[in-house]
Amino acid sequence: MTGNTYLVRNEPDPEQVYHCDALAECFPEAVEIDFPAGERFDPADANAVVLSGSTAGGYERDERSWIPDQERLIRELTERGVPTISVCFGHQIANTALGGTVEHVGTTAGLISAELESVPLFDGVSPVVPVAHGDVVTEAGDGMELIAAADHAPIFATRHRSAPLWTVQFHPELTAEHRPRLTALLDWDDGEYTFADTSGARLFENFRSLVVPA
Repeated sequence: MTGNTYLVRNEPDPEQVYHCDALAECFPEAVEIDFPAGERFDPADANAVVLSGSTAGGYERDERSWIPDQERLIRELTERGVPTISVCFGHQIANTALGGTVEHVGTTAGLISAELESVPLFDGVSPVVPVAHGDVVTEAGDGMELIAAADHAPIFATRHRSAPLWTVQFHPELTAEHRPRLTALLDWDDGEYTFADTSGARLFENFRSLVVPA
């Protein structure tokens, strides 16, 4: 495929960019775009797009002008059929861009077990996943199908029926090395699991295989 892989960094708080940095380590080939800072790219030049998490809320359109901009970008990517994987806030804004809704329900931060559907994106992916979010998707966007659920977030992951768009509420990029930071920032709880039970890197490998089949 021609074109670039773009990693859209959505974190407006410079003290909280650790998750964007972790995602960038998973996609070293990607061109990084600081969306809240005003950086943009031409969707026609993209062969794949990764949307990061954020401490912003998808419903903060009036306070953050870059959010409506990103919703427009997502609609164009969907129309163009550009393969896109969206993480946490990315999951939320991808659904709101297509007419869904997001609500604040209170922070969940830790390792949880989710129900993952048998779809190619989740081949070999552990149901134990890291989460760190206070908002959830309460209504999926038009054309979006449910592919994962969790007790605290019934719409935990989605895929588009006809476009190569996948979204996950959890953070596949987070690993044991991030635990001290997570514990310092959040009321983090491993629960009955450890990061050894997770396999987020496999999800990104699956995304690559879906973008560029062998």
